Amino acid sequence: MDVGLLYSRIRRDEKLLLGELRDRDHTVQKVDVRRQQFDIERPPAALADVDIVLDRCLATSRSVYLTRLCEAYGLPVINSAETAMVCADKLRTSVALTAAGVPTPRTSVAFSVDSALEAIESFGYPCVLKPVMGSWGRLMAKIDSRDAAEAILEHKAVLGHYEHKVFYLQEYIDKPDRDLRVVVTDGEPVAAMARSGDHWITNAAVGAETTPYTVSETIAELASAASAAVGGGLLGVDLMETPAGPVVHEVNHTVEFKALDETVDTDVPAAVVDWIETRALEAPA
Repeated sequence: MDVGLLYSRIRRDEKLLLGELRDRDHTVQKVDVRRQQFDIERPPAALADVDIVLDRCLATSRSVYLTRLCEAYGLPVINSAETAMVCADKLRTSVALTAAGVPTPRTSVAFSVDSALEAIESFGYPCVLKPVMGSWGRLMAKIDSRDAAEAILEHKAVLGHYEHKVFYLQEYIDKPDRDLRVVVTDGEPVAAMARSGDHWITNAAVGAETTPYTVSETIAELASAASAAVGGGLLGVDLMETPAGPVVHEVNHTVEFKALDETVDTDVPAAVVDWIETRALEAPA
């Protein structure tokens, strides 16, 4: 098959995919989106004859718009524009998970400092403030007191960008010193790992230790339900364990899997390419 790869930087994850695709004699058309113009009506020449497009853009805005353009061109794209739109926005993700009955942390949204303070007080301390868009644990804050809340909210309010004036607040989950990452393809678990660390943010991108995790039936069902809720595709489903059971707190649509591949026995890029081949065969001609 002929695969289009949209990227802004070739990371270890993309190298793993490229290697697996080329080992199987698939052709890859790499498109650096920073150097390419996209006409509204027709795709760039590099994408004109591809069988399927992989969106591997780092920037959320590029990912959301380029997947929409690919669908307008009639090109099958992983992941879909709808999935990208939902997963790129934490509020949309929370709404989708809740509507599907997937357990997720209690969440409130406020649009002014005063109403955000009221929401924080209703949660009690500590609670968590997150940007509605963002990844790798950036710009997240664990708020431990009224003084801290006032300072952080005031800081966000004067940053200028409208997204900083959307205060997305969640209850603080007193989890073990780990969370779980499950990579799924249309809801089917490929592999999973636990991410552990002393910091309250247990993310591999910020140095968390990773260990293999055997997916239980409960976790598999939750990961599958979360995938369906956001539109399916190649996804990273993040879960936290609580005394009441696991909850899904994030779904990643341009999921990084290099840490997972280094942690588990499963050949993650091979499994992903198996699935991509199936999706390309199922795509309308």
